Amino acid sequence: MADPAPGQIVLLNGPPRAGKTSIATAIQNTFDGVWMNLGLDNFKSMTPERYQPGIGLRPGGEAPDLEPLVVTLFLGMYQSIAAHSRLGINVVADVDHHDGYSVPRGILPACAKLLTGLPALFVGVRCPIEVIMARRQATWGRSYAEDGSIPRPILLFQELVHAPGIYDLELDTSQLAPEASADAIRRRLDEGPPPRALERLAGAG
Repeated sequence: MADPAPGQIVLLNGPPRAGKTSIATAIQNTFDGVWMNLGLDNFKSMTPERYQPGIGLRPGGEAPDLEPLVVTLFLGMYQSIAAHSRLGINVVADVDHHDGYSVPRGILPACAKLLTGLPALFVGVRCPIEVIMARRQATWGRSYAEDGSIPRPILLFQELVHAPGIYDLELDTSQLAPEASADAIRRRLDEGPPPRALERLAGAG
């Protein structure tokens, strides 16, 4: 049997509450073919409680003993994404990349290398901090610190998640609904040009 054509990969990178999960669901519901969601939220939910937040460790260097495992978990997630693509299965994944650990970990370039040769679109999912805070308040009934300020981890996520800012496509979810965001991704895949962001990021590692 001939090897199948690799499945398309769409990576959605942005801070928590930016709307990545909703975009991933829209892609699964509307794009042709099978699209598996192999993103950070799903991998985090599979992590044993004693290693939480695992792959979702927020920036700030608060758990240096956990960071080596976080690196391994990210690499495992990307290896799984690559394996699915090589079997001809499409993958959408929400990710919250940052390098705000106790020491630089270089996770994004290392993960980008694992997708070398595969059709992977790297999408920056942006959202103003005011909208992020409103969504957090609506979901959890809390968001601001007691003094009314934005907690430092949230500010760090907003600042660091888009570094170095190399993307094939960027979306502002304060302006675009999930379905419209998915449509923009579909047009980019259909019309090109071929994605190059992860290739550039792999070379930066």
